[in-house]
Amino acid sequence: MANVIQARRSTVAHKYAMAVSGLIMLGYLLVHMYGNLKIYQGQEMFDSYLEGLRDMFYPYLPHDGVLWIIRVVLLASILIHAYAAITLWRRNRVAAGIVGNKRYHSKQNRKGFQRSYASFTMRWGGVTIALFVVFHLLQMLANSIHPGGASDSKYERVVNGFEIWWVVLFYTAALVAIGFHLWHGFWSALTTLGQNRSDKRRESTLNTIAVGLAALLTIGFLLPAYSVYFFGLGG
Repeated sequence: MANVIQARRSTVAHKYAMAVSGLIMLGYLLVHMYGNLKIYQGQEMFDSYLEGLRDMFYPYLPHDGVLWIIRVVLLASILIHAYAAITLWRRNRVAAGIVGNKRYHSKQNRKGFQRSYASFTMRWGGVTIALFVVFHLLQMLANSIHPGGASDSKYERVVNGFEIWWVVLFYTAALVAIGFHLWHGFWSALTTLGQNRSDKRRESTLNTIAVGLAALLTIGFLLPAYSVYFFGLGG
């Protein structure tokens, strides 16, 4: 039992937890992006698509059954991902000999700051994404905040929100953060799971796939927002 507990607390176990939970969230984002693009089919199709999700596999599952399963799995993935990330970050600080928010000094960096661009964007990108998720849930799921005007139609809520410049700006910043997070995270996840066969990241096929996925999701999510704000979609 002691060995099992020690294994669960190991750095490798935390990295595996981060990798698997991250891939689960990536799969959700791909499906979510596909659903968002249905906005180009008009209000009736968009709203009926979202309403239809509530009855997936009915009567084998109750109304909203699939959605609640998805929510529980996503929430568990987010909590596991965040916990593993914070734990690994703390362990890295201890291993790097950080004192007073500065790492050990070296010839390469005499000021003692030795964090990479990827690690910086992963940390603050995660905070930006968390804030965006809270805002998005309050707007689209709870329907408790209404930038641009309240409506029972999710199509109208999307359009009303994206007609406001600061909403589009915040949405863009969040999607760019998600893009960077996915770029580094997807490559790291598959490397953790033993799928990386290259000595250098730039030569890795996984890095190319990671860049492609990050670009696909970033552009795919931004298209509806820019179509509404710049080209009057839904107006």
